[in-house]
Amino acid sequence: MQSLQPRQRWMSVLAHSQPAQLRSHWQALNISPRYRNIRAPEIGLAQLQGRMGATGRRFVLGDVTITRAVVQLENGGYGYSYIAGRDKAHAELCALADALLQQPEHGEQLQQQLIEPLAALQHEQRQLRARAVASSRVDFFTLVRGD
Repeated sequence: MQSLQPRQRWMSVLAHSQPAQLRSHWQALNISPRYRNIRAPEIGLAQLQGRMGATGRRFVLGDVTITRAVVQLENGGYGYSYIAGRDKAHAELCALADALLQQPEHGEQLQQQLIEPLAALQHEQRQLRARAVASSRVDFFTLVRGD
């Protein structure tokens, strides 16, 4: 996997987080900044496209529901989020976390107490899924008959 820039990484971690896990980690921080919605959370559709073998012609894979939000902190910083699904509160919290992660006074604390634990949980879930898939793997082989 290629290296991500810091903001790309935290945006990915926030967008892929489970809403309940994000809320519980957020509440433990005990941070309640003042902000306003620039773009209130709204639900829409995005069309997914794919390619056969990553090199073929594009085709429409299907549609996915997304929720987006934009917030502005009291000090003028902006936060953005796009998440899969219809959870408006999750999208707003992701946007708020994005805005605060860009602030020097909150960035390090949020990295250590929010992003890293969520990333670790996501990594663990991927590992569990990979083990479950690997346990059901079937290797096919062909026996060549001699004449």
